[in-house]
Amino acid sequence: MNTNDIVVVGIAGGTASGKTTLARKVVDALGAEDCLLITHDRYYADVEDPATFNYDHPDSLHTWELLDHIDDLRCGRPTVLPDYDFRTHSRKAIGVPTGPVRTILVEGILVLQSDALRSLLDLSVYIDTADDLRLARRIRRDIAERGRSVDEVLGRYLSTVRPMHVQFVEPSRAQADLVLPGVGLLEPLVDSIVDAIDDSRLAKHRPDEGLVELDTDDLVLVDETWNT
Repeated sequence: MNTNDIVVVGIAGGTASGKTTLARKVVDALGAEDCLLITHDRYYADVEDPATFNYDHPDSLHTWELLDHIDDLRCGRPTVLPDYDFRTHSRKAIGVPTGPVRTILVEGILVLQSDALRSLLDLSVYIDTADDLRLARRIRRDIAERGRSVDEVLGRYLSTVRPMHVQFVEPSRAQADLVLPGVGLLEPLVDSIVDAIDDSRLAKHRPDEGLVELDTDDLVLVDETWNT
């Protein structure tokens, strides 16, 4: 594989902004054989007391390890990704062997917060979703998928999630090449990212050409039923 064909895309945004849903749809559009999704959540350290652990602080993640793995894949080398078990809040003993593909998506709330990580990205995307909608989605998700009560969700949101969003996540919006809404029809948003990936790959072959600026004025924002 020509390493100039390999494009690394970072997709960030606040909790329940829709970034995971959108990233998965991009994988579907490009094909799993040609596109790899790496979640930043894979790189959590082992946690002894999840009730008091701040999952939203940059120090909670082994980002340095992610940098090594992205560097391997960018250079056309296979690597082994960690496999984090959220039931035990620890790494599994055996990782996930992974080979290079033409498009690598790196998704997580803090993906654009790290200067070192951003330096490895060919394209950066931020999913911008209103705070009230993100909170409503998180409450619904955590009750349905994680068995938490409303009080538990709100307690964590107010103690760590919101403060970390204000301090680390929201400011990283300014670092994005593309800022997309986390509501609306998914198809035009996916198409926009796929087009930007194609532009980025072309720019790697023609360094004098930059990314084409995306005009989001015509995107129709009507559907707020995303899974996050």
